[in-house]
Amino acid sequence: MDTKAFKRSLQQSENYHRKGFGHQAEIATQLQSEYQSSLIQEIRNKNYTLQRGNVTIHLAQAFGFCWGVERAVAMAYETRKHFPTERIWITNEIIHNPSVNQRMLEMKVEFIPVEGGKKDFFVVNSGDVVILPAFGASVQEMQLLNEKSCKIVDTTCPWVSKVWNAVEKHKKIDYTSIIHGKYKHEETVATSSFAGKYLIVLNMQQAEYVVNYILNGGNREEFLAKFSKACSPGFDPDKDLERVGIANQTTMLKSETEQMGKLFERTMMTKYGPTELNQHFQSFNTICDATQERQDAMLDLVEQNLDLMIVIGGFNSSNTTQLQQIALERGIPSYHIDRETRILSGNRIEHRELNGDLKITESWLPDGEIVVGITSGASTPDIVVEDVIEKIVELKATAVVV
Repeated sequence: MDTKAFKRSLQQSENYHRKGFGHQAEIATQLQSEYQSSLIQEIRNKNYTLQRGNVTIHLAQAFGFCWGVERAVAMAYETRKHFPTERIWITNEIIHNPSVNQRMLEMKVEFIPVEGGKKDFFVVNSGDVVILPAFGASVQEMQLLNEKSCKIVDTTCPWVSKVWNAVEKHKKIDYTSIIHGKYKHEETVATSSFAGKYLIVLNMQQAEYVVNYILNGGNREEFLAKFSKACSPGFDPDKDLERVGIANQTTMLKSETEQMGKLFERTMMTKYGPTELNQHFQSFNTICDATQERQDAMLDLVEQNLDLMIVIGGFNSSNTTQLQQIALERGIPSYHIDRETRILSGNRIEHRELNGDLKITESWLPDGEIVVGITSGASTPDIVVEDVIEKIVELKATAVVV
């Protein structure tokens, strides 16, 4: 399928909207009242540090809502205002934040139901309004909605669209897209739908397995079993790894994507020689600025003398998980929570581990003076960060020293 031609055709349709509806000023005021925080602004103004009693808070210098997320949420609010009586759907969570998604439901913006692991678009009627979230939607979903004559409001982050353009370039010259990402993540699902041949690689361990196969061959059946859910239909590792291009899920660790790109570049140079490299390898910069800024700020934050780290963001937020990984790799006690209610009575905290499990840790707040690092993922409103800070300060103020 010519995905580029389909996108162009869709964008020319009167049912397609990507620039809002002219209610920006009014919506900005509403978003400020619901999601922004005077305390967080105060901390920014004080060199990202807050001292309250025996608690010192160090806030990362880049955290929280990114431009793409703000834009998506604002467009969703505008959509509800512009279509006050129509039924409105979202193909997925607008962003990975529980409070924002709950707010969508309160505004009677519904999520496409999922049955047996698949979205049930049967509930969507002709003329309904459908929002595509910040992560984007697959070509197949867009086609279906277009055929139903739905009004499509596209809030896809431009950085995600940039990755789609990269994999379409790979497809045009018959390269296989090596996508650094999680095959179940909706952004990667969307990206792979724009690709031709593709292989989704989660981490450096998987990347090293693939390059070893490129250089030395291997067990074809084992390879296909390993990537059974992470490759294009009919993928043949003996043919489809001769020419590769690098792409990524925008929320993955920048350093790992770069490392992966260099690994594949060296591999193709080793196999085909430097003069033939450009015939076998391509790479475009598709790393999201916001993700990179938050990771860089986290790297600076963990260099400070912290007693513990709090990482705030949706439990299904990939960019938040990457921030948590940075803290844990440095041996800092770190807790990934999605809201302040995860901080429980009795000095307990319920948090998400890197493997996805929820765990309750006892005695997580040390006695006496403490220094706490705090950051949040790109889908987390400032008001949620404020609530977490206030809860920690309150707990420390009421703690009884024995």
